[in-house]
Amino acid sequence: MSRRILMKFSAGKSVTSDAGSGIMGAGGEMLMDTIIIYGSCYGTTKIYAEALAGRMGLESVPYDRMGDLGGYQKIIYLGGLYAGGVKGLAKTVKKINAAVCERFVVVTVGLADPEDEKNVRNIRTSAGKQIPEALREKTVFYHLRGGIDYTKLNFMHRTMMKLLYDQVKKKPLEDQDAETRAMIETYGKKVDFVDLGRLDELVKALG
Repeated sequence: MSRRILMKFSAGKSVTSDAGSGIMGAGGEMLMDTIIIYGSCYGTTKIYAEALAGRMGLESVPYDRMGDLGGYQKIIYLGGLYAGGVKGLAKTVKKINAAVCERFVVVTVGLADPEDEKNVRNIRTSAGKQIPEALREKTVFYHLRGGIDYTKLNFMHRTMMKLLYDQVKKKPLEDQDAETRAMIETYGKKVDFVDLGRLDELVKALG
């Protein structure tokens, strides 16, 4: 579980606490460096988040158990793509202090090809609507491919996927985008596109 990180000390001094190391802000608050938050429904995004945390030596916390993020300067958020949005993202950004956060990294995990330019544009447009304007200019996106196992979907998600499938399968091939093709090709199946090797380039990019 995420720990509270606000502590009063002299501004500019380095401090180490049970929550980790950081520096003091002008108001005496403890400014932590980086944390990983994730929103996962069936486990694929959690696998990526925990693997990334291990590579970077960081803590990873599910969004529904996160504490105050107001003192973090860099926040990495991994979220599964569901129903046109990023799971847990809207709730997470409400706990971020845009004045303190210097970099907000959003990593999406979905079925469609993350190399498809149209797919990436659609994801970023949709996710951008969940991010406040003050934080949006500090946001960078990365995209990973996940998986799905229809035998593990709950009733609501199975029903939703069935309705979407019945709708998109009628589209002419030339009108299908990467997301639509991925849904048609994987419908009713168990598929796993998780590639932890992609995290190496992500770690390098994040410095």
